[in-house]
Amino acid sequence: MTVTWTSGYGISEAHPFVEWGMKGSHPVHATADTVTFGRESLCGEPARSVGWRDPGFIHTAFLKNLSPEKEYYYKIAHTLHGGKVIWGKPKSFRAPPYPGQKSLQRVVIFGDMGKDERDGSNEYQNYQPASLNTTDALIRDLDNTDIVFHVGDISYANGYLSQWDQFTQQREPRARFPQQRVAVQRHGLRQGVRGAGRDHILRADGEEGQLLVLHGLRDVPVLRGGQRARLAGGHGAVQYRFLDRCLGSVDRAKQPWLVFIAHRVLGYSSGFFYGYDGAFAEPMARQSLEGLWRRHRVDVAFYGHVHQYERTCPVYEERCVPDGHGTVHVVVGGGGSHLSSFTAEAPPWSVYREMDYGFGKLTASDARSLQFEYRRSSDGKVYDSFTLHRD
Repeated sequence: MTVTWTSGYGISEAHPFVEWGMKGSHPVHATADTVTFGRESLCGEPARSVGWRDPGFIHTAFLKNLSPEKEYYYKIAHTLHGGKVIWGKPKSFRAPPYPGQKSLQRVVIFGDMGKDERDGSNEYQNYQPASLNTTDALIRDLDNTDIVFHVGDISYANGYLSQWDQFTQQREPRARFPQQRVAVQRHGLRQGVRGAGRDHILRADGEEGQLLVLHGLRDVPVLRGGQRARLAGGHGAVQYRFLDRCLGSVDRAKQPWLVFIAHRVLGYSSGFFYGYDGAFAEPMARQSLEGLWRRHRVDVAFYGHVHQYERTCPVYEERCVPDGHGTVHVVVGGGGSHLSSFTAEAPPWSVYREMDYGFGKLTASDARSLQFEYRRSSDGKVYDSFTLHRD
């Protein structure tokens, strides 16, 4: 488990750590690393000027050798040089099961959430009005959730660094989830490149991905400039070979359900943005990947980017096929940002579509059935669902 927090204490002022352990056991301490950054490490406007805010210090500790599905308690802390310890509030989480363990797994998936103000006040580029509804609906169902995937776009800070604090504060109650993952694109990382190696990160209005990387997401694989062309290059493309190896490495006897996640729609969407030219996806993406999904028997694919909900039948080459012979593609981009419209007519592979805010929830209780529910953020009720069955 990775624990990340911010404070005003640099390493010259205090020693950061996490005290943690199972209830009734003797707690142990995990030392935290400390990083920060200045204006000079950002590469453009407005992040270096009107959007700048001193980030303080970002601390990260790793809690290792966890026992599967056990409840753990932890507190962040700083030991000042005089010996006084400053403690955070006690929190808890449940460790995930080990790979292949038979267990109930409940996975929430959504994209494009952003943040909003509780008091109704306005702010610059305030176009994520429903993000609070989505956040509140997830918190209400906290005890029935094991993993959360935020399928990009993340905070919509757009170069205004204080909005990352607002976003992380809004999502903090979800920190009890044993795992949270993101797919990175566009408002998180975009517009040009700079440097090499790990610094070779796409910019987002001058942020250059710094905020995303430093807020506990240091090991997110970053897609680099020209990625569309290389993916569309087919079987010889770098990303294609990576995906082929990744999907092929799954032991389906231990992990029977295979889910593909991306921010932009690489499969199927009748959102107006994708449908007006007849492609219904990112250019050349589906043509490059559909054979890969079928060969590795990918069950479901999830996307964001289009701010709405849509589900397909099990589909291959634009035709509905029996279960097990194609992949169900689901767009869950209605996490909070302004809604997107659909094409006037629904394509034959589009089973259900709704222009509203919501999120998806996968439930896997065994190797024979995988259930999916689409829930609206406004009330948390189920408005669409399907179940995949396997012998």
